[in-house]
Amino acid sequence: MKPAVPPSTGKPRLTTSAMIASIAGEGQRTKPAPFGHALVELAKSDERVLGMTADLGKYTDLHIFAQALPERHYQMGMAEQLLFGAASGLAAEGFTPFATTYAVFASRRAYDFIHQTIAEEDRNVKIVCALPGLTSGYGPSHQAAEDLALFRAMPNITVIDPCDAHEIEQAVPAIAAHQGPVYMRLLRGQVPLVLDEYGYSFELGRAKLLRDGAEVLFVSSGILTMRALEAAKLLENDRIGAAVLHVPTIKPLDAAAIVDACSRPGRLVIVAENHTVIGGLGEAVAGLLMRESVHPAFRMIGLPDEFLAAGALPTLHDRYGISTEAICARVKEWVG
Repeated sequence: MKPAVPPSTGKPRLTTSAMIASIAGEGQRTKPAPFGHALVELAKSDERVLGMTADLGKYTDLHIFAQALPERHYQMGMAEQLLFGAASGLAAEGFTPFATTYAVFASRRAYDFIHQTIAEEDRNVKIVCALPGLTSGYGPSHQAAEDLALFRAMPNITVIDPCDAHEIEQAVPAIAAHQGPVYMRLLRGQVPLVLDEYGYSFELGRAKLLRDGAEVLFVSSGILTMRALEAAKLLENDRIGAAVLHVPTIKPLDAAAIVDACSRPGRLVIVAENHTVIGGLGEAVAGLLMRESVHPAFRMIGLPDEFLAAGALPTLHDRYGISTEAICARVKEWVG
């Protein structure tokens, strides 16, 4: 069978294997297990920090923590409801548990336990979940395309969508210092390094402009910030100047930064996210702009409102319009 050739690129894409794979491009700088290593460093200076998982330590990089601090590691088995109930109890006793699993299991299987035992009680639990959005090719059972919408709707919870290894390393101590429940998406394994090239530092609740441009403004989070930065460089060849506003904190939004960036006249605003277009960053930004009476030309790049196919990630990212090449094609269509 010949490899599929997406019309936007003319380049072959894998159609099999690599279903759970790094989202790093060929030759891209990466860092191994940034979350696991950052949590170990945090725990060395704070004895309240615990690491917990539901039989997925290796796949959430918590095995790094388990090896370094086995007495503070809790393996709860394949029981996500128990994981979060126990984390709530430990938080009530003054600990700071980092509870890890896949995003689908936290947002779907254990949602009520998180809602009732963590969010409603305002417990200091940090929920850190791998395979967010379309970062697994194993189909609807493992693709958390709606996790941000679900957790945005939950009172008391802060929601974070980091872009790369650099940001994950900085976000771990930041969310630990924040009093209250946090849901953070996790990139695991060999995680790309991107934001260090822009002198970026993570601040909870803050959006930051990474680059400027006159024709287009990307408002983005997670790996779509990486894709937006890549697209912005390519769009320069077509004399399209693209700015990128990175929004790692989905809730609460940095309203002032978003409104200020979107108020610049004559610029197309494109919200880009690795999440369904229903209920995520795009609709959050759209609602904010409507409330503030700011009305730019507005588009959204995200996953469709459907159950996604299984397959290799490069093929799926092209198919659903979140690869760098697909983003460039959409922007040139909209701007032209």
